Amino acid sequence: MEPVGQNLSILTLILQADAAVKAVMLMLAFASLWSWSIAIDKWFLFSDIEARTKEFEKKFWSGRGIDDVDDRAGDKAGGAMARVFAAGAREWRDAERSMVNMSQVQLAQERVDRLMSAAMSRELARAGKGLGALATIGSAAPFIGLFGTVWGIMNSFTAIAANQQTNLAVVAPGIAEALFATALGLFAAIPAVVFYNKFAGDLDRLADTLESFTDEVAARFSRRVGERA
Repeated sequence: MEPVGQNLSILTLILQADAAVKAVMLMLAFASLWSWSIAIDKWFLFSDIEARTKEFEKKFWSGRGIDDVDDRAGDKAGGAMARVFAAGAREWRDAERSMVNMSQVQLAQERVDRLMSAAMSRELARAGKGLGALATIGSAAPFIGLFGTVWGIMNSFTAIAANQQTNLAVVAPGIAEALFATALGLFAAIPAVVFYNKFAGDLDRLADTLESFTDEVAARFSRRVGERA
């Protein structure tokens, strides 16, 4: 142990920490960087989804015929809602050529519903990718930090037993390591929990929007059948 007056800066704590505490610090630092990288990626992703969804909704509700909207929906860059619509519209357009009775119409409607539901599930899975990692970091980081805390305190007691004294020079390094591990655990966990809650809410709103949209598309297709009957 260093004498009283030793430097207990963050860099010194990291360099002089016990190997187990160093491992905890590295894990928490990596977890923090990982959560921030996911958060930045999701921030841009959901902003892009929202912008493209508004743009497509504007086209869809502009009074154009449904075939005209479909012509603009096939582009992969069209956004989540456009891809969901295109999945159903392509199937309907192909089936519409061979519809001769109501049983075929009902089968076509069922296929359209299934395809749009599958497309919606893919879009939600794509948008939600990485949220599980945020949830894991948010729940596990405090416990990983707690392990470092316990280990640092154990080092302090070991130093007390070895030196048979309890002055600050003996216990300060271990306690400082323990507190720093705790701080790193909270530093990694708190943003991860905040980001997870924010993006989970965005994902739920996207799911509600797409579900309502698929219902409206199905209703429009049904109206077309009624107009032809």
